[in-house]
Amino acid sequence: MSLPATPTDFTLADARDAVATKKISSKELTGAFVKAIEGARTLNAFVTETPDRAMQMAEASDARIAKGVARPLEGLPLAIKDLFCTKGVKTTAGSRILSNFIPPYESTVSQNLWNAGAVMLGKTNMDEFAMGSSNETSFFKPVVNPWRAKNSNQNLVPGGSSGGSATAVSGNLCLAATGTDTGGSIRQPAAVTGTVGIKPTYGRCSRWGIVAFASSLDQAGPMTRTVRDAAILLRQMASVDPNDSTSVDIPVPNYEATLEGGVKGLRVGIPKEYRLDGAPPEIDALWQKGAEWLKAQGAEIVDVSLPHTKYALPAYYIVAPAEASSNLARYDGVRFGHRAEGVREITELYEKSRAEGFGAEVRRRILIGTYVLSAGYYDAYYARAQKLRTLIARDFTQAFEKCDVLLTPATPGPAFALGAKNSDPLSMYLNDVFTVTVNLAGLPGLAVPAGLTADGLPLGLQIIGKAFDEATVLRAGRSIETAAAFGAKPSKWWTA
Repeated sequence: MSLPATPTDFTLADARDAVATKKISSKELTGAFVKAIEGARTLNAFVTETPDRAMQMAEASDARIAKGVARPLEGLPLAIKDLFCTKGVKTTAGSRILSNFIPPYESTVSQNLWNAGAVMLGKTNMDEFAMGSSNETSFFKPVVNPWRAKNSNQNLVPGGSSGGSATAVSGNLCLAATGTDTGGSIRQPAAVTGTVGIKPTYGRCSRWGIVAFASSLDQAGPMTRTVRDAAILLRQMASVDPNDSTSVDIPVPNYEATLEGGVKGLRVGIPKEYRLDGAPPEIDALWQKGAEWLKAQGAEIVDVSLPHTKYALPAYYIVAPAEASSNLARYDGVRFGHRAEGVREITELYEKSRAEGFGAEVRRRILIGTYVLSAGYYDAYYARAQKLRTLIARDFTQAFEKCDVLLTPATPGPAFALGAKNSDPLSMYLNDVFTVTVNLAGLPGLAVPAGLTADGLPLGLQIIGKAFDEATVLRAGRSIETAAAFGAKPSKWWTA
C-alpha cells in the first residue's frame, strides 16, 4: 500500500492498515490532523479541540502496537459530535445553556470507540440540541461547508444537525466522525458534503450519554469518507447496553466482511412518492442513474408505494418537538447548565435561565411540543401523529414484501448559502423530506455521494433497509459507490 501525499488524505481503512503495519505511527497521523484542524478554524467545525489528549492517546496506541496488543481502531483519530458526553471534556450540545458543562461520565458509543483504540481529536459543532437542518442554530456560530460552487466565494451550509462532523470528514480534519440522526441529521449533511453517513436501526447503538432531543427517534451513527469506513466504524459503535432499555440485544455483524457481496439478485424498490414537484431535475436524473447502476450489477428494480409518505414531515414535526419539550424540561438553571443572575424567586429563575440559555429554534420547538401535548390538543395532534407513524411503518413493511432495499434521493437539493433559509422555517424543514420517514419507522438508512450538480456541488443517494439489516444496506451502498466512482474533493480554499 502506497502512502497518500499527506496523512490526512487516508481513508479510515487505509489508515488502520498503515498504522497496524507501522508504515506510519499514530502520533505522526494524529499530529497531522491536529495541525489540519488548527489551519481550518475558518470552517468552525469544532467547538472543542483536544490536541493534548489526542497526542497522549496516540502515544498509548503506539505503545500497544509495539507490544502486539492492538485493538480494532488502534491509533485512529476521530471527531465526536458535541452531543456525546465525554468524561472530563466539555459537552455543549451546541447550546449556551450547556456551554460550560463537563460530564462526569462517558457516553456508551464514545466509550466503545476508546475501548477499540480510537483517538479523540475534539468535539464537533452542531445545531443546538440537534435541532436544525443547516448547522446555523449553534450557539457557537455556523459551521461552513468545505465545498463551494464553481466560480463562487459564497459560503454554504454543511447540512445539520451533524454539520460539524460532516465538515470535519469532508475537509480531511479527521479520519471519521460520530453523528446523530433524529430526522436525517447524519444522512442530509453527508449528502451535501460528499461524504458517507449511515443511520442504523433504532436500538442498534446505545443512546446512553447522548444528550436527548427526541428519544424515540434519536440514533447514533458514523460519518465517513467511504462505505467501507462506515462499515468498520459502525461495528465498533454498536452494542447492547444495560443503561439503555431501547438498545437491542442482537449480535453486531462484521459489516466489512460482506461489503463486496454485490447486489446480484437483490430487489431494489423505487418508491413513487419520493418524486417531488419542484425538485431540481438533477435530483431525479441522479436517482434514475442510481437505479441503472444497480440494475447493471444484477439487481432487480421494482416499483413500490409508500402512500403515507406525504404525512411524514407533519407527523415528525409534532412527535419530535413533543419529545423535545419533555426532554428539555430538565434544563431549569438549578442543577447544571446556565443559571440566570439577578433573580428573586424560583419561577423567575426557570424562566430567565431558559430564555437566556435556549436559542430561537429550540424555543420554537419547545413551544410547539408543549402545545401539542397540552390538554385539548393532545388527541388532535400528538395522538394523531403517532397513528400516522404506525401507518408509515406499515408502508415500509408492505414495501419490503416486494423488495430488499429502497433507493431514494438523500436530499431535495445541494447545499445552500448560509442564511438563505433562516427566515422560512418551513423551507428549512423540507430539507428532511426524504429522511424523516426512516426515523419514524426506526429503519436503517445510508447516504452515499453519487454525483455533482452543474455547479460542482455534491449530491447523494439514500439506501433504506429492513430493521437490523445494515449489512445489506451497506452492500448496496458499496455498489452505488463503486459505480458512481465519486472522487471529487473540495478545493481547500480555507488554507489559502
